[in-house]
Parts: sequence; C-alpha cells; structure tokens
Amino acid sequence: MADSEPHLLVERRDGVLVLTMNRPAKRNALSPEMLVRMAAAFREFRDAHDLRVAILTGAGDEDFCSGGDLELTLPLMTGARKPDGAWDHRLLADPSQFGDAILRGFELYKPVIAAVNGRALGGGTEMTNACDLRVAAEHATFGLLEVSRGIIPGAGGTQRLPRMIPVAKAMEIILMAQRIDAQEALRLGLVNRVVPAAEVMPTALKMAEQIQQNGPLAVRAAKEAIVRGMSLPLDEGLRLESVLQSYLLRTEDAVEGPKAFAEKRKANFKAK
Repeated sequence: MADSEPHLLVERRDGVLVLTMNRPAKRNALSPEMLVRMAAAFREFRDAHDLRVAILTGAGDEDFCSGGDLELTLPLMTGARKPDGAWDHRLLADPSQFGDAILRGFELYKPVIAAVNGRALGGGTEMTNACDLRVAAEHATFGLLEVSRGIIPGAGGTQRLPRMIPVAKAMEIILMAQRIDAQEALRLGLVNRVVPAAEVMPTALKMAEQIQQNGPLAVRAAKEAIVRGMSLPLDEGLRLESVLQSYLLRTEDAVEGPKAFAEKRKANFKAK
C-alpha cells in the first residue's frame, strides 16, 4: 500500500456507511490519521439522515485491527513522541477524537456492525466489542493482550468484555493475555456469526439490509434503551423504555408500520 493512500476508506452503500481500516502492511493498526478520519466518519454517520447502519472492517484478509500503533499513536498520546506532521497535530488538537474513533464514550444510537476479517487483537477486540453486531471470518482471532505490554485494555476492554461474557472468562482473557479463536468467540456469545472469509462482508451487508427494513427511529430507540438501560436498575430501565416508546407512538413511522401490516405491504418508513 502506498503511503499516499488514506488510512481509512469510507464508502456509502444505499444507507450503509462502510469503514475500512486501510493499513494492511501494519496489521491495520490505529494511526493518528486513521483515528482522526474515523472520528469524523462516525460523527458524520451519527448526524447524517440518510445513513442508517455502519459496517467497520479491515483491509486484506489477515487482520481486522491490531489496536493502537505502538510506534506512532501510543507514544504520541503519552508524550514520548513529539507530534510530527498534520495528523499528529490534528489528533492532539481535539483529544475527544480518540474516544469518538473507538466508540468510547461516544453517544451513537445507530447500529454498527463489525465485519471481522482476521485478527482482532488489543484495541481491535475492543473495537469489535464496541460494535452492536459482529460477524467473524473462520480464521479470525480475538484477544486483549495489553497487560503483556505493561498497560491495560483502556479503550473499553475492561468494562465491556465482562458485561458481554462470563466474568471468569473475561478475567482469563484479560489477565492471561489470552487469545481465542472465532469458534470460541461464538460459543461465548462474543460474535453473532462465524462464516468463511469470503462471506464476511456479504453477511454484514445482509444484516445491515435487514436492519434497514425496520423503522429507523424504532431501531435507534431500541438501541438507546438497551445501551442506557444496561447501567440502570430495572425499574429505571423500564421507565426509560416507556419514555422512548411514548416518543415513538407520536411519530409518523408508528402509524405507517401497523397500517402497512394491515394492508399486507412493505412499510414506507421516513424516520419521521
């Protein structure tokens, strides 16, 4: 890959935003350029009326993402490396870009699908865990290896993984810096599908298409209810659900859905 190629490829496909981490020679490690571009892409996705689902994947067939670039990004963030070039300065000028790029603390209620085309290690696993649905190639592997380098999974790994799988297994993966294969990830519920490598993106696109057939406002409200409700006591979560449902019942889409069902036709949702 030539140095002139962008570190993140952005493509729109009929309401779907496809983001491809594009540093295969560097195992798609997160560079300052990639982080800045990804933060901008996720912000655009959040705000764009015509984009309903995002898919995040990696270039090539070996790596989804190996996490933060240990030569470029992490030394820059710790101050061990002085900024050199426009992308370094742009990342440091707005530190919130780092969190937005890796979906850490970034409020996003549109669905994001991880199309895991290969190894997802360190921050790569953390990024898959930040997505809502995950499709993995049969040869994909996962692991949070940070403690072997003297740090912790600080991009959400210590918080998300124990909420997604049994705590004892999360402890094993994190404290032992253990890798797991795609089938083990499927068994644990860490991924939704395991498919042949050639089927990863087609499967993700099919999932995105199925999501798009549903009411967009309802999809966002459902995700918000799930994400916010997980940190609330049940009674508060139920109140949140009621508030969101009350909002939806006042929308045009809530009228169109039952009407289309009664008339035996496909609903024409307008996100209104």
